[in-house]
Amino acid sequence: MQQNAIVIGAGVAGMACAIRLAVAGYAVTVFEKNAAPGGKLSQLQLGNYSFDTGPSLFTEPGNIAALFALAGEPMQDYFSYEPLAIACRYFYEDGTVLDGFTNAQLLAEEIAQKTGEPATAVTQYLHTAAGLYNSTGKIFLQHSLHSRKTWLHAPIREALRHARPAYLLKSLHRLNSQCFNDARVVQLFNRFATYNGSNPYKAPAMLRMIPHLEHNEGVFYPKGGMISIANALYRLACVKGVVFHFNTPVQHILQQQNRVQGVTAGNRHYYAPVVISNIDAYFTYKYLLGNEVAAQRLLKQERSSSALIFYWGIGKSFPALQLHNIFFSNSYREEFEAIFKHRQLHSDPTVYVNITAKCEPGLHAPAGKENWFVMVNAPAGDYAGHEQVKQQCRANVIQKLNRLLQTDIEPLIEEEQVMDPTGIEAQTASYMGSLYGTSSNSPMAAFLRHPNFSRSIKGLYFAGGSVHPGGGIPLCLRSAAIVAGKILDT
Repeated sequence: MQQNAIVIGAGVAGMACAIRLAVAGYAVTVFEKNAAPGGKLSQLQLGNYSFDTGPSLFTEPGNIAALFALAGEPMQDYFSYEPLAIACRYFYEDGTVLDGFTNAQLLAEEIAQKTGEPATAVTQYLHTAAGLYNSTGKIFLQHSLHSRKTWLHAPIREALRHARPAYLLKSLHRLNSQCFNDARVVQLFNRFATYNGSNPYKAPAMLRMIPHLEHNEGVFYPKGGMISIANALYRLACVKGVVFHFNTPVQHILQQQNRVQGVTAGNRHYYAPVVISNIDAYFTYKYLLGNEVAAQRLLKQERSSSALIFYWGIGKSFPALQLHNIFFSNSYREEFEAIFKHRQLHSDPTVYVNITAKCEPGLHAPAGKENWFVMVNAPAGDYAGHEQVKQQCRANVIQKLNRLLQTDIEPLIEEEQVMDPTGIEAQTASYMGSLYGTSSNSPMAAFLRHPNFSRSIKGLYFAGGSVHPGGGIPLCLRSAAIVAGKILDT
């Protein structure tokens, strides 16, 4: 008899779970409160400009290829991507412009030429990052850290042997300051802590492995924009027989005698012995399980950063910009203190600008114009009624861009919409708009992240950015693999 499984949320992790279980023979039903799949991966249309509204960086495409291979479907019929020569272009207040090449040797030469930092320092750093990722990172990212079986697994013991205590006890900034002499290079490698919404002056040096993804393995552009990833997973899920209910928020998770029974959605009961929550673990406990104590326990861990995003249709093309661009704050430490200590936006924010029109001219913006996704790191929280704060941030962003691009940006803005942490929470069910659930601002953060299963309710599982192994498309896909593996083992 075919077993049933229910997935709450049609985000990347939710759809990947559904696909894996459907391939294994489960009858899978997905409930999504929004009108379309994707979760944080969605799309916004403003006049003649279109924008990806969520994650904008695409790395490790092998995770998606593995999912299609498992399903026995040719990925090229659903989805395609191309490699980028430059992962990101970096702009500094002193006028320095660095190209973050996706080739380690080219990056080292670029940094040496622009900053005087020895190229060997960069290549050695990335070589060590690759070794750490391949010996330790992959193991921890592909297994549950909360299962006894994991710790008895031979590769885990090998991974622990390679993980130096200093990588947990030393901050990423401190390590980078020891590896590089030039402050601009330190800042460049510090910024990788923001991959999971963390503070490089607090997050452990274990995060030094992250640059390996961009500068050794590469960065890619999905044809059609990031939304094409969500669309491809949705199509694949449908082909495999997964049933979706959109505009249908789950109201409760049904349980009896510490065992999951199904869910209530649209005032109807749907029964299944397996339920996977792909929404923030906090909301799962607070609203779907009615367990305020467990929900509050999750809040003991520091939340990750959120974002203030400006979607701008720009009436001009800027040859000086790439797909990914970062305009660094001149007071980086103070920026993170503002976000995590003082819970406020910094007056000199680091600004990230993503322009998909660079890769597909005319598709996301009219000819000769560009779609700018402009983001600054922000503390998670309630921004309702804080219009003046957001307007001041907008002014600070425009001043920085005017200064570094030597152009008056504001008259070029033809279309505009703003997304703040409150809007992110409403749209994606991410508590306080925190993009990655909890931060990694402590040595034990990875081990304290919520597990992929419930210890108290049999049959209840968790996938997505708020649980192990973390946020971002690659980790969400790995989260799904861990969850499906545990369900099938059971």
